[in-house]
Amino acid sequence: MCLGFLMRANAWVLLLTLTAGALQARAAEVFVNGTSVDGLANQRFEKVNVRLDEKGNVHIDAPGYSVKRVTVTPNNEPSEGIISKKYFLVTEQTLIGATEYDIDFFLNGKFVRTMHSGDEQLISELTKTLKPGKNQVLLQAKKKLATPDQPKSTAKTSVFRVILGEGKSTADQVVIEKPLITFTRTAADQNDVTQEFTLTTR
Repeated sequence: MCLGFLMRANAWVLLLTLTAGALQARAAEVFVNGTSVDGLANQRFEKVNVRLDEKGNVHIDAPGYSVKRVTVTPNNEPSEGIISKKYFLVTEQTLIGATEYDIDFFLNGKFVRTMHSGDEQLISELTKTLKPGKNQVLLQAKKKLATPDQPKSTAKTSVFRVILGEGKSTADQVVIEKPLITFTRTAADQNDVTQEFTLTTR
């Protein structure tokens, strides 16, 4: 929190801002027209009366000056145009290669990458490729049988899942704290599928 003082002298308006660090506790305080301005610096008052009370506090009687305390509340909201969270793309499979799907990933109309069911788990941070606000995501799944008309599996329990969401990373792991998009295909699925999503960053 910041404290300020609004002063008026004739046609002049002065806005004086003090940081919390400047308001250090002292044995003696400074008052202008009865308002504590302890820590105030680089100001000059003309035609004033000054007195010290029994505690050593300084009292400045400044006719023509109006002093009041102003509370400034800091804005903790992220600035417009800045992404404050981290975003990740993660794949999950119950059995690598079983679904025989390739999944193409497009972001805001641009091709980003293809994820293959035969690949190991993919973990990729997207934060720098996203824009503040709404982003258009398109996922396109294509069945790619190694042997035509003879799938490796037709089990619904064989799953290939793509997840996009907010998360955090450490030296050795990524945790998706808030999944925003989930796209799933199983070995039982045979058709190609295209699905569009909107991902809103914050």
